[in-house]
Amino acid sequence: MNPLKILIVLFIAIPVIEIYLLIKVGSVIGAIPTILIIIGTAVLGAAMLRAQGISTFQRVQNTMQRGEIPALEMMEGLILLISGALLLTPGFFTDAIGFVALIPFARRAFIVWALKHSNIIQTSQFTQHTYDGTAYKEKDGHVVIEGKYKKED
Repeated sequence: MNPLKILIVLFIAIPVIEIYLLIKVGSVIGAIPTILIIIGTAVLGAAMLRAQGISTFQRVQNTMQRGEIPALEMMEGLILLISGALLLTPGFFTDAIGFVALIPFARRAFIVWALKHSNIIQTSQFTQHTYDGTAYKEKDGHVVIEGKYKKED
């Protein structure tokens, strides 16, 4: 399905769901308690988001100090950013999605699922060999040689 069509459906469906849930909850517990719950979830979500963000930032620093690329941590940071926006949006549906995204194992499971279902070629699919100190990888008959070069005039 076209990503633009998905966004249009989401921009229509999510507010409709939020309005429906706010009316249902408000009719059961009243308007003031519903508003207090919305404000409470935003405050709680912001505090949890801050703690998760600091933890993710520290993991980014540790990964970079080891000389590795913090790809997983960067994707977690993106999900935390989206989660923060969802938690600050008034409503129960967006808060539920935002809180689920704050659970570390759920966030990582989503990232792994998204990478498996994307068009990104993962290096784990390659067979790696070394020859004369130069690493090369094979996949489907294609050879990728990793090495250093120096241009001399």
